[in-house]
Amino acid sequence: MSTLILTLPLARSGTATEYRYTLSPDGHSASRHASARASLLPTMGRASEIVAMVPAQALSWQRVSLPPGIGLQSPRLRAVLDGLLEERLLDDPAQLHFALEPGAKPGAPAWVAICDRAWLRSALQDLEAAGRPVARVVPEFTPGPTASGQCELYAMGTPEDAWLALTGHGTALGVAVLPLSSAALALVGTDTTQEPPPVQAAPAVATLAEQMLGRPVQLYTDSDNALRAARTPWDLAQFDLANSGRTRALRKAGGLASALLRAPQWRAARWGAALLAVAHLAGLNAWAWQEQKSLATKQAGVRNALTQTFPQVKVVVDAPVQMERELALLRQAAGSTSARDLEPLLSAAALALPPAQQPTAIDYSAGELRLRGTTLAPQELTDAANTARASGYSLRADGDNLLVRPDTTP
Repeated sequence: MSTLILTLPLARSGTATEYRYTLSPDGHSASRHASARASLLPTMGRASEIVAMVPAQALSWQRVSLPPGIGLQSPRLRAVLDGLLEERLLDDPAQLHFALEPGAKPGAPAWVAICDRAWLRSALQDLEAAGRPVARVVPEFTPGPTASGQCELYAMGTPEDAWLALTGHGTALGVAVLPLSSAALALVGTDTTQEPPPVQAAPAVATLAEQMLGRPVQLYTDSDNALRAARTPWDLAQFDLANSGRTRALRKAGGLASALLRAPQWRAARWGAALLAVAHLAGLNAWAWQEQKSLATKQAGVRNALTQTFPQVKVVVDAPVQMERELALLRQAAGSTSARDLEPLLSAAALALPPAQQPTAIDYSAGELRLRGTTLAPQELTDAANTARASGYSLRADGDNLLVRPDTTP
């Protein structure tokens, strides 16, 4: 599933606003990175996802303990967060948007992402008006354990406006955003760390970061940043900005399908599935070959039985039909009757019909006996049919007539 990752601008968006975007065919590698107005962004098909990334400078983070018993889908949850955070915020909670971390549980601490509600709503509405509805909203950096297991530093921005993001910071493994300066570095204590945390820097500020930190840094592009953010399980579109349940289900299904088909960590599973499919196909072909061989053996046995029993048959076209024909000829030559002859049919009819029922006319043709002038009640007809079936014949009503013939049902 292709993914279009948009970086929301810090300023209020408008028709002339340009969005930095990264286009990925699989969510793990970038095929294009550029900037464009909302109406000129790449067009995405149904099997795709548009992800909006909220810049780190637009977010603040608070850690709260959810009260026991509060449901995460409860309409009271937003009011509960307002009460928990009211004393910690400088702005009115009604003007802010809150989003709980994935996997938050009642009675346990949880991170809450906070940003300006009107700013976020305006950006999402502008994108939807341009035909680019956002499926998921993710933060640029998230709290929690890092890949390296220690605090990680990201130098971002431009030389004129450089800033530093710290992830996995402190005992709570939070996120901090600071100016890229010597004073900020001294404030976080990076100069006294025994094992310096890994530092990744955007190309525009790589030289400045090396000068400030006094050690080399790893280059980190905007595309790397966008792809990493999009792979997190976070979705800031909660409460009044939440997507519908159907949209979330489709997004999760599409994301899982994309991961299974293209993600590097699923490569072994894909190879295993392919090998299993090949083994299945080979097994089915072997089984079909065995069945064909068994059927051919049985058909050869029937043909041999025909030619050995009736040597005069030189060409075998339909062995069962030809054998039945030869048996009929033998019966005729010996003067014996078959189940299709008139006498056995009359005997079976006489045995099945009630004594009071006497047909007024009898027609016989090609192994079929038709009796006219008999009228049977439904129960009498059922009893007669059962009696005829026990003798190897079928008896059924055909309009005002009764039809008797040899029963060919296996």
